[in-house]
Amino acid sequence: MTTDPSAPLPPPITNAADALAELIAGNKRFVSGRPEHGHRVSAAAAASGGQTPIAVVIGCIDSRVPLEAIFDQTFGSICVVRSGAHVLDRAVLGSIDFAVAVLGVPLIMVLGHKRCGAVQSTIDALRTESRPAGDIGYLVDQIAPAVRSVGLDEPDVADRATRAHVTATVARMQEINGIPEAIAAGRVDVAGAVYDLDTGLVELLP
Repeated sequence: MTTDPSAPLPPPITNAADALAELIAGNKRFVSGRPEHGHRVSAAAAASGGQTPIAVVIGCIDSRVPLEAIFDQTFGSICVVRSGAHVLDRAVLGSIDFAVAVLGVPLIMVLGHKRCGAVQSTIDALRTESRPAGDIGYLVDQIAPAVRSVGLDEPDVADRATRAHVTATVARMQEINGIPEAIAAGRVDVAGAVYDLDTGLVELLP
C-alpha cells in the first residue's frame, strides 16, 4: 500500500523518542509486508521543496540493507550515511554533524546487520594475522577493537562483534563537534540497532 500524495501531512516529528518510534513502526510495517511508502516520482516531487528529516541513519554499504525500505520511510524522512560496517571517518562524521546542526534531526541511529562481510573480514584477518592492503585495511583496523573485545574463540563471534561495534560507534557520537551538548540539552538522542537479514526485523540495542 502507498500513501496518497494529496493527503495532508502529519505533524512534523521534532523529538528523538517520536523519531525512534516512527522508525520502529516503519520496520514493523516492512516486516509485515504492509509498507505505506513507495518510491513514486510524485512523492519525490512533493518533498522537493525542503526537508525536515526525523533522523540520520548510519548503516553499512551492504546491498541487502536498503535503509529507507527497512524503515518504510519516504522521500525527505531520513538522512542516510553508509560505509562498510558503518565505519566512521571524517566525511561520515561531518555528514552526521550537518544533519544535526543544520537539518535539525532529533535522532542519530547506528544500524549494524547480521552476517556483515566487513566484520567477517576483520575476524578472518585477525585469525590469520594478515591485514588487508589498501583502504580495506582501514575498515579492518576500525572494526578490530570490537572483535577483540568479544574474543576470536567465542561462539557467535560475528554476531557479538557486530553488536559490540554498533555500541562502540554509538559511543563515538560523543566525539562529534556539538553532539554532546545537543544530547545534554535534549535536542538529539543516539540509538543503536541490528538488522536481521532473514526476518527483516530491526532490534534495538540497550
